[in-house]
Amino acid sequence: MASAAEQLASNLNLGTLSKATELKARIWFTLGALLVYRLGTYIPVPGVDATVMGEMLNQHGGGILGMFDMFSGGALGRMTVFALNIMPYISASIIIQLMTSAVPSLESLKKEGESGRKKLNQYTRYLTVLIALFQSYGIAVGLESMRGSGGSAVIDPGLFFRISCVVTLVGGTMFLMWLGEQITARGIGNGTSLIIFAGIVANLPHALASLLELGRTGALSPIFILSFIIIAAAVIALVVFIERAQRRIVVQYPKRQVGQRMFGGDSTHMPLKINTAGVIPPIFASSILLIPATISGFSSGTGEVTWLQSIGNALAHGQPLYMVAYASMIIFFSYFYTAVVFNPEETADNLKKYGGFIPGIRPGTNTAEYFDYVLTRLTTIGAVYMCVVCLLPEILISRYGVPFYFGGTSLMIIVSVTMDTVTQIQSHLLAHQYEGMIKKARVKGRGR
Repeated sequence: MASAAEQLASNLNLGTLSKATELKARIWFTLGALLVYRLGTYIPVPGVDATVMGEMLNQHGGGILGMFDMFSGGALGRMTVFALNIMPYISASIIIQLMTSAVPSLESLKKEGESGRKKLNQYTRYLTVLIALFQSYGIAVGLESMRGSGGSAVIDPGLFFRISCVVTLVGGTMFLMWLGEQITARGIGNGTSLIIFAGIVANLPHALASLLELGRTGALSPIFILSFIIIAAAVIALVVFIERAQRRIVVQYPKRQVGQRMFGGDSTHMPLKINTAGVIPPIFASSILLIPATISGFSSGTGEVTWLQSIGNALAHGQPLYMVAYASMIIFFSYFYTAVVFNPEETADNLKKYGGFIPGIRPGTNTAEYFDYVLTRLTTIGAVYMCVVCLLPEILISRYGVPFYFGGTSLMIIVSVTMDTVTQIQSHLLAHQYEGMIKKARVKGRGR
């Protein structure tokens, strides 16, 4: 069966894609939704001088705000309706998932199946609105205090501007949240990840031009630029290797007799990925760090050094506090998200229910402990890998001024989302080919 699937997958081509009507519709819907997102990153917030905003971001965007602008596809630097991007929704998802492990009522909702999942999604949306309100109000207040060489960033500061700014930014975030859900349901890939992916990829040409400009002006030597490109290629190769790597656990099914026939007796493999959490931990860690840094970065426009600015300086790229906090959050979310998506006890019970067992391991509790032991070791390797990939390039960024878009986090998001989307496209094509084979077999059967 596996060899047949591999053979079918190897035969997938553009001709197959042209016949898969549903898949084409999904791809076009995804591209259209991402186009709408990119257009929204150029619609300005009313009453804001984007020139002053861009000037201030160039001066103070070397830290976490620069990463925020990268995730938003440049929308923060242009101060558009999508300046907050989808980060409040990601932060709300983190909080709800944490609460499902600590609050019994939410934990019971999680176990209710589809109805419970819908209620949790509704709570996530409500919390997204609250976080977006908090962040957008902080941005509105910060914008009123910002001044550049061309004057104030806000044309007419006051209560009306604050209300309009909050409504605009919150509305943009809620629209992106809805758009991401539509991509997931009616398109290809994970909508939230694709929106972040589109923002990063859209500015890659500009980042490459900036990197070459640094080399032309002599700020960076040609040898360093070449070495950095080689390092980026090595990081991409490492991400591809780890994301595809898996530990295969042998599962045996005993033979059983039904009437005069014998069934079962087959062995299969249960694949466990080294990085089960995928790209979620770096995104979660970044979104958490962005909450306090969003406000602290804008407070720099007042001209006074405050404790908020001290936090912003401590969270700048390459600083010890930033590196420690980022690494700690990546490790924490690696274990946490792995525990969310893979339950050893539930998996062991399902194996026992269908008669499966791991050779040498007793079914039930011992099997669950074995899964937990293997998964813990794999998650440790995955967490260390993500820390190395995400943090080492950040040191080069902070010391040599390389654009954020060549950082480990951005490269990991690009590669992981691309691989996940391609895998889903191949799955749709494979299912389409299977459907075609079944229809042909039925026609031949009727012809006989």
